[in-house]
Amino acid sequence: MKLTFRWQGEQDKVPLRYIRQIPGMTGIVSAVYDVKPGEVWSHESIEKIKKQAEDNGMSFEVVESVPVPEAIKLGNADRDRCLENFCENVRRCAAHGVKVICYNFMPVFDWTRTQLDKKAEDGSTSLVMYWDQLKKIDPSSDEIALPGWDTSYSKEEMAELLREYRALGEEGLWRNFEVFLKKVIPVAEESGIKMAIHPDDPPYSIFGIPRIITCEKNLDRMCKIADSPANGITLCTGSLGASKENNIPAIAEKFTKMGRVHFVHFRNIKIMEDGSFEETGHKSDKGSLDMWEIARTLVENGFDGYVRPDHGRMIWDEDGRPGYGLYDRALGATYINGLFEAAEKSLYNPDF
Repeated sequence: MKLTFRWQGEQDKVPLRYIRQIPGMTGIVSAVYDVKPGEVWSHESIEKIKKQAEDNGMSFEVVESVPVPEAIKLGNADRDRCLENFCENVRRCAAHGVKVICYNFMPVFDWTRTQLDKKAEDGSTSLVMYWDQLKKIDPSSDEIALPGWDTSYSKEEMAELLREYRALGEEGLWRNFEVFLKKVIPVAEESGIKMAIHPDDPPYSIFGIPRIITCEKNLDRMCKIADSPANGITLCTGSLGASKENNIPAIAEKFTKMGRVHFVHFRNIKIMEDGSFEETGHKSDKGSLDMWEIARTLVENGFDGYVRPDHGRMIWDEDGRPGYGLYDRALGATYINGLFEAAEKSLYNPDF
């Protein structure tokens, strides 16, 4: 297991020198953040991140993310140009030592929460998605907005995108995803890159907007479209785990055996009776997921790839981007270290 940490560039409040001090930390997960989706990253920008990581004793081998522009997801007139540029970004990342590219195919917004600072009994705050809060929003409104949504779109642009995606539907999105995979995966193969799609977060439709990377069945469908080890997944335990229908250890076992799990986002959530969920501390007893069982399953089925602690709570009065503070993610990293060390020793040392 290669332990990594998300770093959002020089604007990140968590400095690289702090990340380096987390026990077992081997590398950062980052991206070029000042280039619009659909455009080409400069070699200099990618190399700069690599050098910053190496200057702090870490590697930069996982990109998260190369954004997929709406033109590709909608299949509009600018799709072919954007596909060529995406492929060029894959080649350029490979040229600077990147091994894995995490990306997603979620329409309009990468994730949905109804609150970013829900206070727990212990005083920590975390991201939550409550259905009772969601139901207060009019789905026919042209001004739908939730915490974390992309604010770069005007209200008019957002409204038009929502209308287009509702008209496109799930099968339309699948058709455009197939075009993407058949164009990009051969380039990834040639470049030595593993593409690792991130599941939809949460893994079901909201406001009539289609979502397709949601469950084992759909992950199977994705793998069959481009039957290649380069066409893999980011196993995000919290995203897939937000649906009671998803058995995370079973999904981990199946796709690890297939050689398709290239990256793991390791976090826990607490699922409520109505399907709402709260992000929690990483430990198994804090949420609904058995994190030990997931770690053990990955190890026993041969996973030795990249893992990072995912969203953390905001604790100890830390001021930062919700979910991406230093303290709770560092605690999560040490927990990951312990789980994987125990799993590896119990597998390879019967006397352990």
